[in-house]
Amino acid sequence: MNFKHKKLASLVLSSVLLSGCTVPGSHLSTDGKNFVEDSNVSRTSDFNVFPLTLDKVSQLKSLEIEAKSNPDLDRQLSAYEYEVGPGDILNITIWDHPELTIPAGSYRSSAEAGNWVHADGTIFYPYIGIVEVAGKNVRQIRADISRRLAKYIESPQVDVSVAAFRSKKSYITGEVNNPGQQPITNIPLTLLDAINRAGGLAENADWKNVTLTRNGIVENISLYALMQEGDLTENRLLQPGDIIHVPRNDSQKVFVMGEVNDPKLLKIDRAGMSLTEALSNVGGINQISADATGVFVIRRSQDAGSLGDIYQLDVSDAAALVIGTEFALKPYDIVYVTAAPISRWNRVIAQLVPTISGFNELTEGVLRVRTWP
Repeated sequence: MNFKHKKLASLVLSSVLLSGCTVPGSHLSTDGKNFVEDSNVSRTSDFNVFPLTLDKVSQLKSLEIEAKSNPDLDRQLSAYEYEVGPGDILNITIWDHPELTIPAGSYRSSAEAGNWVHADGTIFYPYIGIVEVAGKNVRQIRADISRRLAKYIESPQVDVSVAAFRSKKSYITGEVNNPGQQPITNIPLTLLDAINRAGGLAENADWKNVTLTRNGIVENISLYALMQEGDLTENRLLQPGDIIHVPRNDSQKVFVMGEVNDPKLLKIDRAGMSLTEALSNVGGINQISADATGVFVIRRSQDAGSLGDIYQLDVSDAAALVIGTEFALKPYDIVYVTAAPISRWNRVIAQLVPTISGFNELTEGVLRVRTWP
């Protein structure tokens, strides 16, 4: 073997040995990880690998949302009565006694002609003076005024109504078309009513993570279950001071990476996203370079003793994609398709070729110098 061939063979051998230590590109291996066949096995590794089977998918699958009635809400609605508060305006009518009734007239609305509830929760009425009205409904106020007027009028016929509701409000913020305050009136206001009054949900609304804040306590509510699946147990009767917040769906994203045709960030829509759907949205796996046995979903673990869980789907048989349709992705999941061994080898060769070609040219130049007469 001449000098040129010896040098070339030595270079190739050295490069191949080095390539065993460092291979270009990314790859996900199950070596060195705690491969869990049974979810009851104790976890001692940073990551755990679970093969995706029908049984495993069934264990991970959340309960199906069903249409349900809400008898508790029905009882609250049937028993609802508005309680007057400071800032409200009452319209009080004493039949057959026009001198005690302030007429609205053609230039004044009933709100302008009514009795304003002061900050201390009282109003003033002729003959009987100060009347405590805050915290009472109109029936209680009517009974109180009738009882006190009976000293001056025989069998007074009193009618009380709220001309303007100004004391109680709820608030809706976030991704709705018309955010702002919603007045609490004599007509009970539910969560669903408030969403509709606000013009409905905006395009970027997160349907599944709406919050209701009441007296400093935050409750999570799924509008998807309520509005799409008919689960009325998610509906609420709103109270004064309630804050409804509809967040953006910015956090509803998954990352699809590796040997797929179009790696990208995907957003989970209100109906959710399955593993098979995510692969379809990026054009599927790369049939030339992907290892079909290595479709992985990397997910942050809920177990404090583990960094994450890795779910592995083998789609070398395309029928396994049916399992992928039942595996629901969660926000911030990473879908990673690993490269086939031959693809990783081709990356090594692609890096070696320029070096070998350059060395070949250098060797030929040296030989020409040595043979020059």
